[in-house]
Amino acid sequence: MPTALVTGAAGFIGSFVCRRLLEDGYRVVGLDCMSDYYDVALKERREDTLLTYENYRSVHDKVETPGLLMSLFEAEKPNVVVHLAAQAGVRYSIENPRSYLESNIVGTFELLESARAFPPQHMLLASTSSAYGANEDMPYCETDKADHQMSFYAATKKSMESIAHSYAHLFDLPITMFRFFTVYGPWGRPDMALFKFTKAILENAPIDVYNHGDMKRDFTYVEDLVHAIRLLIDAAPVRPADGKVEEGDSLSPVAPFRVVNIGNNDAVQLVDFIAEIEKATGKSAERNLMAMQAGDVPATWANADLLKKLTGYTPKTAVPEGVANFVRWFRQYYDT
Repeated sequence: MPTALVTGAAGFIGSFVCRRLLEDGYRVVGLDCMSDYYDVALKERREDTLLTYENYRSVHDKVETPGLLMSLFEAEKPNVVVHLAAQAGVRYSIENPRSYLESNIVGTFELLESARAFPPQHMLLASTSSAYGANEDMPYCETDKADHQMSFYAATKKSMESIAHSYAHLFDLPITMFRFFTVYGPWGRPDMALFKFTKAILENAPIDVYNHGDMKRDFTYVEDLVHAIRLLIDAAPVRPADGKVEEGDSLSPVAPFRVVNIGNNDAVQLVDFIAEIEKATGKSAERNLMAMQAGDVPATWANADLLKKLTGYTPKTAVPEGVANFVRWFRQYYDT
């Protein structure tokens, strides 16, 4: 039975990843610090579902704790690592940047040092579409330049990519960085738009709509994302012997390292997304139109060609279906 180490295991995406790996026959070690950045009870409920599996081990601590990951790697010898633990959120990174430095950069350093000592077969690390920053060429392609991040959150994620590449080069560690786009679905984070909008609409409260609604996002359903991650586990990058890389591939010429977009390959207007929430809830939203927030970008849109080439898969859940699934979960979870 192969062993997978998943960091951020009680998080929105992490809990889905753990469950998928457990169902696929992995033994899973899940690490999560149960941060109070948002409702801990929600994280505990996610974790409760994982603890029903006999091959799941839960560890509560921070990835940046000195020596913690080294001891886990030594004891568990994971075959696969999926690194999802991070301080998330663009806006909060303006208020509390140190938490991003510690979790996203120091935590990733601790992970890579542990992998250097006890190399897994493949490491998959979460990055973000925010890494594309001020790039206006869309859809975003992994081979595009990404040098002008707009928030400290995005800057820490791009830094993670650079640091991971150096370890892949120096120590021949197979690493895939996946850039998430706007992920949504049941069990989602309360700080994200779908959760906040649904809650407000059901409570007859106004919703804050930034940039007066003139925003586009590549909304990616969580189960599509997790299926893509699962397929990428079996597509570990290999250092090219001759340093040549096929056109359109983000594979490094000097390391077993690749960046892959996981997105729905579609840019949806925010106003259309809100309309789907209204349809699913059966209620109209009162809109509080606001200016663009610092650190935000007006649009994201993934080119998912490389994902399809590597795995044969393209995310396919349409926004109306995904939003309806979330609203159904929300009403059941909160009994509303």
